[in-house]
Amino acid sequence: MKLIGRKDTGARPAPAGRQDEHAEVDTDTWAQSADDTQQGLPAQRSYGPESLVRISAQQLVDAVGRYPATADDESAGEPEDAASFETALAAREQAALETRHRSAADAGDPGAASQLGALLLRRGDLEDAEPYLRAAAAAGLRAAANNLGVLLHQRGHRTEAAQWWRQAAVAGSAPAAHALGLQLRDQGEEEAAEYWLHFAAEHGHPLGAYALGDLMEHRRDVRAERWFKVSADAGHREAAYRLARMREAAGDKDTAETWYRTAAARSHARAALRLGVLLEERGELDEAARWYRQSAQNGEPRAACALGFLLRDAGDLAAAAEWWQEAAEAGDGNAANALGALHAGRGEAAEAERWYRAALDAGDHNGAFNLGLLCAGTGRDAQAEQWYRRAAYAGHREACNALAVVLLQRGDESGAEPWFSKAAEAGSVDGAFNLGVLHAGRGELPQAHEWYARAAAEGHGEAALQLAVVHEQRGNPTGALERYRQAAVGGSAEGAFRLASVLERRGDADAEVEHWYAVAAEADHRRAQVRMGVRAAERGELQTAEHWYRRAAEAGSRSAAFNLGLLLARQDSESEAMLWYTRAADAGHGRAALRLALLALRRGEPVQAENWCRRAAESGPAEVAERAARLLGALNAELSA
Repeated sequence: MKLIGRKDTGARPAPAGRQDEHAEVDTDTWAQSADDTQQGLPAQRSYGPESLVRISAQQLVDAVGRYPATADDESAGEPEDAASFETALAAREQAALETRHRSAADAGDPGAASQLGALLLRRGDLEDAEPYLRAAAAAGLRAAANNLGVLLHQRGHRTEAAQWWRQAAVAGSAPAAHALGLQLRDQGEEEAAEYWLHFAAEHGHPLGAYALGDLMEHRRDVRAERWFKVSADAGHREAAYRLARMREAAGDKDTAETWYRTAAARSHARAALRLGVLLEERGELDEAARWYRQSAQNGEPRAACALGFLLRDAGDLAAAAEWWQEAAEAGDGNAANALGALHAGRGEAAEAERWYRAALDAGDHNGAFNLGLLCAGTGRDAQAEQWYRRAAYAGHREACNALAVVLLQRGDESGAEPWFSKAAEAGSVDGAFNLGVLHAGRGELPQAHEWYARAAAEGHGEAALQLAVVHEQRGNPTGALERYRQAAVGGSAEGAFRLASVLERRGDADAEVEHWYAVAAEADHRRAQVRMGVRAAERGELQTAEHWYRRAAEAGSRSAAFNLGLLLARQDSESEAMLWYTRAADAGHGRAALRLALLALRRGEPVQAENWCRRAAESGPAEVAERAARLLGALNAELSA
């Protein structure tokens, strides 16, 4: 609400950064001139600077005494403290002005009564202010009528307050129209409220324009944007923020950013947060961090959380943890979860659990899901299921999927299926894929392919791989290639390997073939690692070939072990080659067993050679088995001779 009494020329916005972004009443102390005499109201006496009592500095010092200087005060040793002097001077002038107003008001001057009433109202002296404001309002002064409405509203006399505001508004007071409009809105009389708020806005009242925009947005009236802009142009930071949100929702991010900047420059915490988000989305991380920091310092925990993630991504975990803790302690569940994950990654399960519980207490059901993951990781399966179930019932889609997996693993397929369905319908790509697996296991292929397709459409690589295999089985190489590519892009190592294999068979661009084999190999796909080794060996890059063979062999690939043995033998490392041949043969590699048989023969060890021949014949393939049989026959003939 607006107090009126100082000599001004109309409504003015509060200084930037001083408006309460949640308040919808005027935050200006004064906005309408006390000598505003339009609409046929009686003229009011003007009290200007010339009427103030003037006293000298020495007179003031004599009256109030000197102020002692502190030891660290730069002005120590000077006659007076300058700031204290100015404060005391202003207080003395105010007291003198009040005395003059009171004298004139008591003598029947309505203008002085209005000025005095406003002064007392601003000071909170409602008892003393009321009779003066009533007298001035009864004399027809609209400023007094508005301020009397403010006083009565503060005392809870809303009906009478509205009567005086209406009288002032009819006489042309924009602040009174604004206050009346707000009260009518709160009473549910939206049509009447809109009329008076429109009046206030049209008469240049920025808070009236904001309240009108707010009312219209509530009704989804497109005119809301216009009034938010009017208010924002006049310095209302919440209006600038609301306008930015509207423009962002309409897809106009450039204009939205402009208004976010306007509001953020006036210390609007949520505007600074949204500005940071926009900047982060386009990669301007330094400036995003600056606005997140400002927003966090103005009390927005979500900004502190976002700043923590930026710092984490920059490698500064210590600073990230500090901001997350500040946000978490202010009730931000996302930050509490981040802290929990940080401690879990360090193996600090108890501390992780504390923060996950804090997230859950803050209403973030990710906390329950994370507690489930933590319990599962430490072997507490029963507790994990309980936490998954709690999060799942709260609608956490990944918890639905995790709970279904737990149920399926213990053989409860009928219990798992509804949770897979709930996860998938809520948008969980893993849930959709798992539901496809469930249907495929029952032989319900159309349903399985439908869920695979839904998961693949959301970028699930393994789902795309399943569809690619179906296309290949049906003789549709084009469809298979497209799905293999989708699987590879979606992160499926098998998809990348198969894509490279198809491209290699077709004789397509060698660089792309190499790329996808490398993608799969780096993801520890052993067959891809063997192919990388073979291709490197063909180019004569023996060191690279050895790297890939050794990496695959150590992971258990018998083909890689055999190839590594061949490579080492060519490099005169026969003893190590024998070790890898043996590892490959023990894993069922027929060619490695045949190679060991031949080496045994060279060393004059026919019994060993016979044993390796038998194993080669058993392991195959057919060509190797045939050669092993011939060698074994020759050995038997020689041994029996």
